[in-house]
This record gives sequence, structure tokens and C-alpha cells, in this order.
Amino acid sequence: MSVNRTERLLNLVIALLSTRRGFTKHELFEEIELYGEAPSTAAREKLFDRDKAFLREQGIPVESYSEETLYDQDNSVRRYRIRADAYRLPGVRFTAEESAVLALAASMWEQASLGSAAARALRKLQARGVAPDDAASSPLQPRIRTNDPNFEAVWKATTTRTPISFGYRPATRSAGTPQQQARPARRRRSTVRHVQPWGMGSRFGHWYVVGYDLDRKAERFFRLSRMTTPVALGEGSYEVPGDFNIDASLASLDQVFAPVTAVVRVVEGSAAELRLRAAGAPAPAEQPGWEVLTLTVPDIDALAADTAALGPAAVAMEPPEFRQTVAELLRGALDAQLLPVPAFTLVRRFPAPAASATAAQSHLTRLLDLVPFILGNQGADMEETARRFGVSPAQLASDLNLLFVSGPRHYPNGLMDVNFENGQIFIDNAEDLSEPVRLGMDEAAALIVGLETLSSLPGIGDAPGLASALEKLSEAAGEAGRVGSSVAARLAETEGTADILARLQQAIAGHRQLDLKYLVPSRDELTDRTVDPRRLFSVNELWYLEAWCHRSEGVRNFRVDRIHGMTDTGPASWQGPDPDNAFPASLFRPGTEDEVVTLVLEPSAAWVETAYDAGRRAELPRGRTAVELRVGNTRWIPGFTARQGGSVTVAGPDELRARTLAWLQESAAGYQL
Repeated sequence: MSVNRTERLLNLVIALLSTRRGFTKHELFEEIELYGEAPSTAAREKLFDRDKAFLREQGIPVESYSEETLYDQDNSVRRYRIRADAYRLPGVRFTAEESAVLALAASMWEQASLGSAAARALRKLQARGVAPDDAASSPLQPRIRTNDPNFEAVWKATTTRTPISFGYRPATRSAGTPQQQARPARRRRSTVRHVQPWGMGSRFGHWYVVGYDLDRKAERFFRLSRMTTPVALGEGSYEVPGDFNIDASLASLDQVFAPVTAVVRVVEGSAAELRLRAAGAPAPAEQPGWEVLTLTVPDIDALAADTAALGPAAVAMEPPEFRQTVAELLRGALDAQLLPVPAFTLVRRFPAPAASATAAQSHLTRLLDLVPFILGNQGADMEETARRFGVSPAQLASDLNLLFVSGPRHYPNGLMDVNFENGQIFIDNAEDLSEPVRLGMDEAAALIVGLETLSSLPGIGDAPGLASALEKLSEAAGEAGRVGSSVAARLAETEGTADILARLQQAIAGHRQLDLKYLVPSRDELTDRTVDPRRLFSVNELWYLEAWCHRSEGVRNFRVDRIHGMTDTGPASWQGPDPDNAFPASLFRPGTEDEVVTLVLEPSAAWVETAYDAGRRAELPRGRTAVELRVGNTRWIPGFTARQGGSVTVAGPDELRARTLAWLQESAAGYQL
């Protein structure tokens, strides 16, 4: 957003807040000098219409009405205003306990725009007693994964009640009844679906949208990762049924994905992870050197990915759709690996710049948030304030100078008095902007969904202040808070996960040492570890334990679902430095013996870049990227490409590329591909 546009919008907000009667368009054009830069009357009117629409999109309630009922359709006599009671955040106050859970809820969002929305919401709530830094003290650091390529579009459609259309590849079969398992598998084909989204939520590690399928005239679920084309936003709007409840809809997936019994043939002594999940002891196979495992699982696709990652050491046998899914993953990975490596030049990776709409939103909301913050903290330090608002001191100085010259054109006494010459900020004569803006829909949703997600987690769901914070926030959000009933995220799905998370939290709180039975898939081995737990965090729907590992004599991250035994052995003995409170920047810690790997990612695998903390990257045609990773070893890379089914390929080094190709060819041979 240009500085002129920011100044024009800021002046428009100030003007519309300053009057109960409101202004006509022509009065506003006289009042706000920057409208005079438009080259014609028609251009000026279009500029004003865009500004109105932009402010309303940000949740700023620009109201229009006519005093002349006989001329109600005459836009020249319509008046515009912003009522202070609709603009300002209600005067709710939050306790220290409520502040802590609100800050934790805001820190959960991985996706850029929702992370920014949550940060803006916290900034507004600072005037109500919320401290953004309170999240750092929690030993539990959950994250909500939102890296599906279509998440942003589906979120927007769901929260604005906009119809969507997209290509979709359904599962081979939804339910797992014996009759359905007996039917022959059908190859999945993509079809175009037209849907009115009612809600969205995450279950079993995947995001789903639920709504009215216009083609099938019925309520349907769609998994975002199975969308084969970008989501297109349609025209018009619709009403969501009054009895719709996203939690109930997500719970119904338990029946849709009824447990399925699957059979896998594995090499003797291999597939440790599948063996730990199998029902009963392995049975001998007809082929020498092989055994047969039987597993009952709720998600056959997840088991297929695990089986494909084992490559030549495992072959899916039954049911047919399970075998077909594994074969498709291996064929997709093999076909992609056979393609030539595209030309590219890797450069140092920097965080992606914000999109222009987000930048425009951020600049205006920052200015509107800055005034009540300074009024509540007169004499605030420039450096500290810049840090809180996520800008440089130079940008903050520019913002303050802009505030100083903003206000009514014909009323010089209406200008704000801004002083920051000595490194301390003071603002006066800013009554109209003295209160924070009411939460926007995305801001309210980010915090409400975050709080509701926390309420379902073991060990924190009954935390002091959580229920009351949710109640107060919903009240303060008003109409914007309704989106909380349309979106839900679940991070702890199984009884086993919930139990182990609770036990690990107890160990962290009590400073206890643990002996773990820990599975290392890259070595296909169950190992013994003695650890002093520090904290728990989640990435991509998976929970990790950060702990001091006595065997490695260093801090390590352990995937919670790979812990298959836990024994309390007494007080923690680690006497190293106190852990910092920052969330881990990466799952992987650099080491002197790290290896460098270059991968090519399809758009659906773009999440790999941030999840694995790529050091360098390159843009490729058709939305693809090349990324360079540092890894402790490369044993897991071939299985990782198989799991992704063609969305990730190895570009280098040459030895690893050749080894991955040979591994995939040997794996595919088990399915006669």
C-alpha cells in the first residue's frame, strides 16, 4: 500500500469516527485533500468506493444512510459514518491466566495470514491485559498445520459463505465394512465438484471441508489434500443450516472411516513400526524370509504411506484398495524420479514477502493499533515498540510521522500531537482512535479456534482461565466470532496419544527423568534412550518431545508416536544450561557431519521447505521449487519420496539420486509395476 493511500484511508477513518451525522461523499472529498489527486470526478468516486470496500473487509463498520427518504437511492445525498460503539473493541478485561492461554492460542497458527491475524488480535488485546510473550512459559507448544495448498481459499470461502468449485480425487472407498472390502478396487478419477462450504476442520492429520454438494444435492466431506485443482471462488452467498455443528460433523468421520483390517508381507526382522502396531504375532509367509502382519487401522491411506516408505521390505496384500494405493504412491514417486532434473540456481532462502493485500491490511491496522497502545503506555520506548509491532525503528518513525499529519483538513486542532524525539513516544489529542478496533473475522477466528483446540488437549484443556478466556473473547468479537463455530482443529486424536502426552507433561512439570523405548525408522530399530524432558511441541499434526538425550549428550527431538515404552527413573539429572523459551526454529539441529540434499517439490509439497528448514531455494516453472536441506543422514530420503507419491524428487547429490531411483524400482517390482 502506498503511503498516500494509507494516509487517505487513515484520514477517512478519523473523519467518519468524528461525526454522528456523517458526511456525504462530496463533503468527504472536501475534507480529505488526497481525494483531490484523482484525475476526474468519476475516478474520485471509484477511489472512494474502493476505500469503503477495503475498510469493510478489515472489519471497520462503515455505515451509510440517507436523511432524505424520498431520495434514498440518490448516492449524492447518502451520508457515511463509523459509529464508535461498533468500531471499538468492547471493554472486556483478561486476567493473567487468561492472557497466557490467549497468547498460546495465537502462537499456534503456522499459516502466514492467520499467524498475522492472530498477532494483530493480540496487539489489540494488549489494552485489555493480554501480554503476547506469555505463551513462551508453557511446556506445551502446539501448532496447527495449515500447509495444504488450498487452505487459504477454503478458509476464505468458509468464513465469507462463498461457493467454491475444485477438482477432486476421492478415496477408493470411504467405509470399511466387510461387504465393501470384498468389492474390487476402482481406480480413482478426478471430477469437478461444486460446494457451499459450511465448515472446515482437521481430523486424523488432514484438513476437511464439509458442505452442501450442489451436484449431489447432499452434505459431503472433502479432504483438502485430495483436491487436484486450485479452488475457484464462485458468485453469491448462502445460508448455513442453523443446526450445523462442525464438531459433530468431524466426529461423524469416525463412522465414515470405520476400522479396516489390512495384511502386509514384510521381510523377516524388518518393518519394526508395523510390527509394533500389528494384531498378534507375525505369521509365516509362503516365500522364505518373509512374514505376514495383520493390522486394523482407521485410515487406510495413512497405512499405505507407511508401507510405501518401507519400500522393498514390505508389500501390501489386502484389501485391494490398500494394495492399489501403495502401488500408486510407488508408481508416482518412480515416474517423477525418472524425469530429468530441471535447471535452477539455488539462492539463500528468505521468508516470503507478504502479499500486497496483506501488506495493505497490515499497514493500516498497525497505525490504528499503534494509537491506543501508546495512549495506554505513554513514554513507550521506540526500540521496544518497534519490536512489539514487528517493524524496524525507522518504519515506526515513519508511521508516527504519518499519524502526526493525519486528521481533518479544515480543523488543525484536530490533528494528533505526536512526539518521539528523545526515543520515547507520546501521543495526545487522539480521542477518536483511543480504543482498539473491534476484532476482525480472521483475527477472532484465529484466537477462538486456537482456544477451542487447546481445550481438547490433555493436560491443558482444564487450564485455569481457558474457558473464561473463550467466553470473554467470543463476547468481545461479536458477529465476527461466529466463524468459531465453523472451524475446528484437533491435534490429539487417539487415546494412546492423549495418555502419553499427559504422562510427558507430568514428567516435564516434575523434572523427572525417563527411559524410553524409541523407534528409529531410518535404521528400522527399536532403541533405548534415557532423557530429561524439556517441552512438547507439534509440527504438521505430529507431536515431538524436546529432551536432553544422555546417550547423545545433547538436546534431541523425539516423535511422540514413536515412543513405545516409558519408565520414570527418578529426578532429572541433566545440569546443562536452562532451555530458552523460544519455539524451535527447526526440527533439525545442524551438525558438523550433516549431509546436503537437494529436492524438487511440487506445489502440494511446498510445506517441506519450512518444515525441514531449507537453507537455499529456487523457483521453478508451474509453481514448483527446488530446496537444499541439511540432514543428519540420507537413509530416510528414498522412503520419504515414496511416501509423497511423486510430489518430492531427489535432484542431488548424484549418488543419492541414483540410490533413490534404484530403491523405488526395486520397491515397485513387488507390485509388478
